[in-house]
Amino acid sequence: MTQARQNLPQQEVFKQRECHPAMNPQGVRLRESRDSAAHPNSLAIVFALDVSGSMGEIPDMLARKHLPSFMKNLLDAGVADPQVLFMAIGNAYADRAPLQVGQFESSEQQMDQWLTRMYLEGGGGGLGETYELAMYFAAEHTSMDCLEKRQKKGYLLMTGDEPAFEKASKAHIQRLIGDVIPDDLPVQQVFQRLEQSFEMFFLIPDGKRRQYEGFWRYHLGDRVICMDSPEDTCTVAAGIVALREGAERSVDTLAARLRQQNMPAARIQGVLNALTPWAQKLPPR
Repeated sequence: MTQARQNLPQQEVFKQRECHPAMNPQGVRLRESRDSAAHPNSLAIVFALDVSGSMGEIPDMLARKHLPSFMKNLLDAGVADPQVLFMAIGNAYADRAPLQVGQFESSEQQMDQWLTRMYLEGGGGGLGETYELAMYFAAEHTSMDCLEKRQKKGYLLMTGDEPAFEKASKAHIQRLIGDVIPDDLPVQQVFQRLEQSFEMFFLIPDGKRRQYEGFWRYHLGDRVICMDSPEDTCTVAAGIVALREGAERSVDTLAARLRQQNMPAARIQGVLNALTPWAQKLPPR
């Protein structure tokens, strides 16, 4: 199914022209990641995709060709029971659907339905996208067994090329999510709330989009991952989780596995280039 659609026009794959009702965050109390008999050690992973115009064709390419196999990438890397939720991000100052939120899912088929429900708006505008709204939603509207039962944080993997805004607007939060808060939230407070339950990483697609790297490094330090090519996004994202969880022992073992899977050498090198600066600071396994 996903292979067959790779050559279809975007409008035939992503048919939404507004936020799909099931992905509308307004009034959502919680998105839940729960253990089950089949998946007793669930690990919550939020993949937040910037779908604004400055990202060009990257959102379409990722959603069509690479994100459908993200679950396989995680399992191949040794992550036992991943549960993945997709978000789409734009700009609440300009867009019709600046925040779209799926559900946590444990299979490629279930994940894929959320991908194809995304509205790839291609809007945005100005200096920034409202990434802080996605962070706020993850911090305040998720409930995860990995955290509540095992004191293990989930992961928020966000890809984009702009800064967040300095404050999460209370008007945006009320209009888009439904929460009534007394004041705008400084973005530093949003980061602080988020880090209580998530390990956040920001993935910059390629060298042409590093203009605002400093903003993210100020807030996230070495959890800003700069890639050679956006095509490496899903492999790099799965590698982050696998290395952080200890499922993958090192970038060398990751590279060996990718060679066994016949990934081209240039792409393997790109993945290593992205992951090595951060991975070198991990405690030895």
